[in-house]
Amino acid sequence: MFSHHDIWNALDRLADRLSSSPSGLARQAGLDPTTFNKSKRQSPSGKDRWPSTESLSKVLATVEMTFEDFARFADESHAFGPSVPLIGHAQAGDSGFFDDSGFPVGGGWDDVRIPGVKDAGAYCLQIAGDSMSPVMRPGDRVVVSPNESVRRGDRVVLKTTEGEVMAKELHRMSETQIELISINPDYDDRIIPRAKVAWIARIVWIGT
Repeated sequence: MFSHHDIWNALDRLADRLSSSPSGLARQAGLDPTTFNKSKRQSPSGKDRWPSTESLSKVLATVEMTFEDFARFADESHAFGPSVPLIGHAQAGDSGFFDDSGFPVGGGWDDVRIPGVKDAGAYCLQIAGDSMSPVMRPGDRVVVSPNESVRRGDRVVLKTTEGEVMAKELHRMSETQIELISINPDYDDRIIPRAKVAWIARIVWIGT
């Protein structure tokens, strides 16, 4: 059974793994930044408090993590999933870094550990543009899984046969073309002929 200390430690470890802080994690989930502060973890009389179920649920939904995966953060030795390669935007645009299915090949990148990711074929990309702001901002990391099927409404990474790499929302996919949506209204949506699509892969995790 988990103690108050275990759950709060799990939140702290999750924030640290996302290169954030408990207050930053709360803010990202749309909560008051003080929700997970040290002062909120005990009552004025010194009695231990639990984080609310609602606040914890919002955080897990934001980082796309199940409670089962979050529970591993209560035990530091089981907190993180397998390491995945972190590929910069410039590398992603190099045709030599991926095979025909969108899997990374070669090396020359750092490995990072991402919570809740079990797909051995997954890899991490760093966002460079702002066409998906405010959902994804420059510098954010996204985990891409070429093994996942893509559906309408998914956030995806697509690479064209000309080497262009883009992160968008999938609107429609037919036999002849793929229609993509830019969340940021300052950017046009894109329609890519299927013949010019090298690969498309689903984004399964977004973090800072």
